[in-house]
Amino acid sequence: MNQTPQPISLLLCALGGEGGGILTDWLVETARQAGYPAQATSIPGVAQRTGATTYYLEIFPLPFADLGGRRPVFGLNPLPGRLDALVSSELLETGRQITNGLASSEHTLVISSSARALTTGEKMVMGDGRRDAAELLTLVNTHSRARHVLDMAALTKQAGTVVSAVMFGAIAGSGLLPFARRDYEAVIGDRGASAKASLRGFSLAYDAVSAQRTQTDYIAQVLATEAVTTPKAKPLPDALRREFPLEVHEIMALGHARACEYQNAAYGERYAERLRRVLAAETQGDPQHLHAYRTTQEMARWIALWMAFDDIVLVADLKSRASRSARVRDEVKAGNDDLLRVYDHFKPGAPEFAAMLPERLAQRVLAWDRRRVAAGRAPWALPLKIGSHSVLGMLALRALAATKRLRPLGSRFQTEQALIDRWVDAVVQLAAVHPPLAHEVALCGRLIKGYGSTNERGKDNLLHIIDHLALPALAEPASASQRTQAVAAAREAALSDEAGKALDQALRQHGAPARPVKAQPIRWQHNPRLKVRAKT
Repeated sequence: MNQTPQPISLLLCALGGEGGGILTDWLVETARQAGYPAQATSIPGVAQRTGATTYYLEIFPLPFADLGGRRPVFGLNPLPGRLDALVSSELLETGRQITNGLASSEHTLVISSSARALTTGEKMVMGDGRRDAAELLTLVNTHSRARHVLDMAALTKQAGTVVSAVMFGAIAGSGLLPFARRDYEAVIGDRGASAKASLRGFSLAYDAVSAQRTQTDYIAQVLATEAVTTPKAKPLPDALRREFPLEVHEIMALGHARACEYQNAAYGERYAERLRRVLAAETQGDPQHLHAYRTTQEMARWIALWMAFDDIVLVADLKSRASRSARVRDEVKAGNDDLLRVYDHFKPGAPEFAAMLPERLAQRVLAWDRRRVAAGRAPWALPLKIGSHSVLGMLALRALAATKRLRPLGSRFQTEQALIDRWVDAVVQLAAVHPPLAHEVALCGRLIKGYGSTNERGKDNLLHIIDHLALPALAEPASASQRTQAVAAAREAALSDEAGKALDQALRQHGAPARPVKAQPIRWQHNPRLKVRAKT
């Protein structure tokens, strides 16, 4: 019974005037012309954008010629959780059908438009009653085995047709049905302006979905290669498993393994010690564990990422790994007999070299570079081109990677540890008395990302939020709830605007001072046009 072929089931959702009936007829006709059994039913919707007309199709995956005169028995309505494909022209309608229990993460391919047509309920709200598109997309991702989300409204407008033609092309491009592209296009025909417009819409959607499939297949191939060449993260040591609650184990195992790989076992223990402090404070502030150790979970994530900060030692290590070489050969499709040369370009500046030096020497190097800039010269940098395919190039990278033993002596390592401790101290102090505020400050670990000026700006923003929004709540307990909202607003503002204008506005809005303006050198440059005028 399990080996008996089952019909491919599709549920089509279209709003009034979008040609859902035509789309259904096209699919049934495509199946029949290709020699496959098919059946369709429909359930009318209601007016004023309070619902959509749904069309249910079942197509048998074997042609008539292979059935030996037998005929399959089709169903008239979809079964919850057993739908093979859900196709919708509107994002909220997709979410509505998913909440009805028709889609599942094991069986259902979801093809949906990202465009919205507001419902009557959304329009009746005095303010902004629109549903959050991000929540709808999360719902789609959670309850589908695969998905193709595209702006069908834009493709429809571009082709000058109706959305049913775009939906038709998306279904064809998904590869769900055992038909060739020419089978679909033959049903549309090519006579008249309407048919040509439908073909344009079909082609645009077909190409868009095909491109998504190609990208998905490529990512899956890369991940498969990583799974083979990259060792799995080590499980959390038994001692730590007994010490920390179950809710923290998964993310802490990844963080602990990353800290150990980045430096050594002692560094991993330093990571665990920081988490112990957070866990103890959170337990004190939430003795009933009503929030399931959420602050400790977030800190387990962001402490590990910050402790494994990017530097030239880490870059050299990543670029000289065997997994990286295998990935590069796979990306360029190099065979076993092909010669492949890989050149890595580096341009470390004075800050990168100073980071590996003790504090006093580092300050001298940075002061020298600042004098260069103040004199109108560009910051010092050393351009390097290293052939990692060669023996000397690989030896140079591995030698640089081996200097991670000296990393704790460097000025940047000590600076980063001090900043991490300041952040952890703030979370610990707040977790014991204001758990929601501590959780928001823990989430501010998202601000630490990138390298260079981006990384420095993120750390400055984090410390400013802690000093002027979070920690004052310890002296003013009554304002803790307001400061919780203020920290959340400041964090989102900092992530939305790299220049920092939105963050400064959020800070002032909640009674905190804006970030101090940093001095920037003035650089004078000659105007080449003046020389031309002088000659003339």
